[in-house]
Amino acid sequence: MGDRIVTWPNALSAARLAGVPVFLWLVIGPRTTEADLVAVGILALAGLSDWLDGKLARMLNQTSRLGQVLDPAADRLYIAATIIALAVRGIIPWWLLSAIAARELCVGMALLVLRRRTPYGTLQVSFVGKAATLCLMYAFPMLFLGAHGGTAAEVVRVIGWAFAIWGTALYWWAAMLYVTQVRDLVKGAAAS
Repeated sequence: MGDRIVTWPNALSAARLAGVPVFLWLVIGPRTTEADLVAVGILALAGLSDWLDGKLARMLNQTSRLGQVLDPAADRLYIAATIIALAVRGIIPWWLLSAIAARELCVGMALLVLRRRTPYGTLQVSFVGKAATLCLMYAFPMLFLGAHGGTAAEVVRVIGWAFAIWGTALYWWAAMLYVTQVRDLVKGAAAS
C-alpha cells in the first residue's frame, strides 16, 4: 500500500467526486428530459469509473491509502446525492432514503468506534458491499428513467425496483459484516 497521491485511480475517484454537484444540479434544477438524460449519463460514467479505478489500481500497482478513502467516499456520496435527489423529485419514497441513510449512520458509527479503540483506520471493502453498491448504481438510473412515461419506462422502473430492493438488502448485510468485523477488531485490540 503506497502513500502516493497522484495516481490514475485517484484521479478517476476525484473526477467522480467532482461530478456529484453537477449531477445534483441536473436532477433538481432544470427537470427536463435532456437534463435527466445527462444526469443518467453522469451516473453511468460514475459507475464505470468506480469499476475502472479499482482495476487500474491493481493493474498498475497504484493502490494507495488515499484511494482506499476516496473510492468508497465517492460511492457513498453518489448514492446519497442520488437518493436525496430522487426523493426530492418524488421518484423514490422517503422510506428508501431513510433505510439507506440509517445504514450509513450504522457503518459510520462502527468506523468511529474502530478509529478510537484500535490502531486500524479503515476496513476492507467486502464483496457483499461491492455487490450492494453495484445493485444500487444500477437501480437509481433505472428508477430515474422509469419515472418518465411509456411502456419501456414502466419495464425499466420494475427492473430498477428489483435492483433497489436487492441492493438495499445487500447494503444492510454488508453493514452487519462491517459491524461484526469492527467488534472483532475492538475485542482483539482490547485483549492485546
